[in-house]
Amino acid sequence: MRTIPFFKMSGSGNDFIIIDNRESIVDDAKLPQLIENVCRRRLSAGADGLILVEGSNEADFQWRFFNSDGGRAEMCGNGARCTARFAYLNKIAGQRMSFVTDAGTVHAQVLEDQVKIQMTDPVDLKLDYTVDLEKGQISISSINTGVPHAVVSVDRIADVEVVALGRELRYHKLFAPAGTNANFVSTMSDNTFTIRTYERGVEDETLACGTGAVAGALIMAHKMRLSSPIRMMTRSGSCLTIHFTVLDGAFQRVELEGDARVIYSGALWEDAWNYSMGSMA
Repeated sequence: MRTIPFFKMSGSGNDFIIIDNRESIVDDAKLPQLIENVCRRRLSAGADGLILVEGSNEADFQWRFFNSDGGRAEMCGNGARCTARFAYLNKIAGQRMSFVTDAGTVHAQVLEDQVKIQMTDPVDLKLDYTVDLEKGQISISSINTGVPHAVVSVDRIADVEVVALGRELRYHKLFAPAGTNANFVSTMSDNTFTIRTYERGVEDETLACGTGAVAGALIMAHKMRLSSPIRMMTRSGSCLTIHFTVLDGAFQRVELEGDARVIYSGALWEDAWNYSMGSMA
């Protein structure tokens, strides 16, 4: 039976299946089914996303990133950090590397199980505007940190109905047709915040979201006039640190730092993706 070697990795609670696909071992014709089935928890390996590492003439490598629903996404901060360590451990790149994503070229540095990546420059910063939801208006801010994010400042993050509110924002007509990720941020202390995220493509709350942490950090830094770095405490309990500079009112050299851990490596058997989900009559 054909098998596919892979690493299972976690970046602050975001988990990914990463495959070295430089020799095209994954069949593109069956890719949507493979991603959705392999990422399904309890029935297969389970993950928030699947990443293919592929060859590039422009950088050390390029990736294709997919959310667990099979949809391709431009960028994923935690996935990028995990992929950088995967590339280093598998001698695809050195401790300092660059790789091509759909959002642009990402630069990374691996320091044991900690990885720092330089994000693409954020765009489309919009502050403090109102959105009509089923239970009334709320004030949000938004920014694109490789993928679009809405950010809501809240007093008590434990009380937020993340899935219900996040899903409503994710599909709101203001963000159509692509939709948005939704983040809820609360202040802990100077330069430290807690964050919870509803992720587009996963369609649920995740334990962490790298691009969401960057979005929340930059928006809170702008609103509260905070200097770098900003620490974001994720739902998993891990801390993501966001570094940045500000030039002429714009964020530049935005970096995301945090853990990128190898959970296990192995081989996916065909049973992991070649199954069907029957319906109960």
